[in-house]
Amino acid sequence: PRDGRFIEEIGYYDPLKEPAVIKINEEKALDWLRKGAQLSETARSLFNKAGILKKTAEEGQ
Repeated sequence: PRDGRFIEEIGYYDPLKEPAVIKINEEKALDWLRKGAQLSETARSLFNKAGILKKTAEEGQ
């Protein structure tokens, strides 16, 4: 964790691989977003690349 403790690890990002690896547990991520978790700009970008934000938008319809 960069600025403090984390509550739960739901994935990882490895920018040194080619191509970069983004692995996020979708079920846990969606659960935290439903609970009202707020994403940092970086987390929002990674969730968007992983397709998770699209799924939250689809749930809202």
